[in-house]
Amino acid sequence: MTDITERGYSNPDILVSTDWVADNLDNPSIRIVESNEDQLLYSSGHVPGAVEVDWVRDLNDPLRRDYIDQGAFEALMSRIGVTPDTTVIFYGDKNNWWASYALWVFQLFGHSNAKIMDGGRLKWEKEGRDMTRDVPEYPATEYKAQPRDDSQIRALRDQVLAHVEAAKPLVDVRSPGEYSGERLHMEGYPQEGAVRGGHIPGAKNVPWSKAVNPEDGTFKTADELTAIYSGEQGLNAGDDVVVYCRIGERSSHTWFVLKYLLGYENVRNYDGSWTEWGNSVGVPIEK
Repeated sequence: MTDITERGYSNPDILVSTDWVADNLDNPSIRIVESNEDQLLYSSGHVPGAVEVDWVRDLNDPLRRDYIDQGAFEALMSRIGVTPDTTVIFYGDKNNWWASYALWVFQLFGHSNAKIMDGGRLKWEKEGRDMTRDVPEYPATEYKAQPRDDSQIRALRDQVLAHVEAAKPLVDVRSPGEYSGERLHMEGYPQEGAVRGGHIPGAKNVPWSKAVNPEDGTFKTADELTAIYSGEQGLNAGDDVVVYCRIGERSSHTWFVLKYLLGYENVRNYDGSWTEWGNSVGVPIEK
């Protein structure tokens, strides 16, 4: 695979290689964060020095279908020893689904000093790099976050409905079977979570996996990505785009690709996604 700086991305600095991470394990100005779908993976072994940020326990409010508030985010950042000047390096399983999701949530609170380890946990493991079960402890910080801002990179249901009525671009990043309505989830997962199958009217189906190289989970080059999103689907960097999946994690991966690797100016993640839309009264669907 070509070097990250040679792939033509709009923002190549948003990615770091496994080599870079291996060379910076003891760098006090960074914090490595693992975020996974599989909640048992971190305890089975992780990148030395990495802390865990669990998408349910750490990022979601326990009593309402929403993210944590400003105070809870400050407490999380203080616990894992992060300051506003700390560069957070995210990685995880599923080709960085949840790493992208965590980065997206961090940006809701203004922590944009963050990057993704290209290839995620899969690439680190395939290269035979060191892993540990030791859970690190870092001195607590007094982190002060910005108030959560949902206006720039998050789309809510009514905003998506207005987006549909205005015939603006939507990207459904789920599998073709979910998009068609044949399935409610990917193959191999419980077929549950919504009372209806299908997709949001007008949405184009571009499965998230098209953006990565299957052998190691690294991101494809900018030319390859442009061919997928602009060439095949006719999207442009100046478009107002909403992306969605089933619960917002796969679509955060595509949000990351469009916003940072291709430089889209206005792309939002609809984290309510099909779990909300497919259960909502009064909203249209297509099959």
